[in-house]
Amino acid sequence: MNLDFSFLTWGVVSSFVIKGLIFSVQLTLIAMIGGIVLGTLLALMRLSSKPWLVMPAAAYVNTMRSIPLVMVILWFFLLIPLLVGKSLGAEWSAIVTFTLFEAAYYSEIMRAGIQSVPKGQVYAGYAVGMTYAQTMQLVVLPQAFRNMLPVLLTQTIILFQDTSLVYAIGAYDLLKGFEIAGKNFNRPVETYLVAAIVYFVICFSLSMLVRKLQQRIAIIR
Repeated sequence: MNLDFSFLTWGVVSSFVIKGLIFSVQLTLIAMIGGIVLGTLLALMRLSSKPWLVMPAAAYVNTMRSIPLVMVILWFFLLIPLLVGKSLGAEWSAIVTFTLFEAAYYSEIMRAGIQSVPKGQVYAGYAVGMTYAQTMQLVVLPQAFRNMLPVLLTQTIILFQDTSLVYAIGAYDLLKGFEIAGKNFNRPVETYLVAAIVYFVICFSLSMLVRKLQQRIAIIR
């Protein structure tokens, strides 16, 4: 193969790739924060003793975890305009879809984290007069977040990789930037190879940071 990477100058990268990288990072951060918040609420609902809270939360989580993400992206992008009569656009559709989808996965992580906190600490909170909400907020959730932090960050790395699926609705992400550059210079193979390297470097670097964080937390314990 006659590969030629000479066209990939800083001017090309800044014109096509940086814009996509910024959106991919923004989408990852927004979906992570929104997914953790919504996922924590879903986890608390699933751990509740009230069936009217458990059943809808379980149905939501199981449904989302059973459907491919790209199908959820397409459904939301195509069906919402039919229901509300107005399109949200590719970028906003991706943000909402990823937040709702990732909440199901963060929910299971948070549920495991909450269950990892010894029951004795919950009873101790009740013994000093705390309510259920205060016990969760001040005793259980801080420990659950610490216990599950490496897993939460690992899921966020997977989320960053999944942002490449927004190509299905035409959103301008990191992969889309490389694709457009490849088409403009008629070098699609080279740009896809470089895109794969960029994804690998970013995700591998983040994985190493998560591993160091996990070791640090283990030492604290």
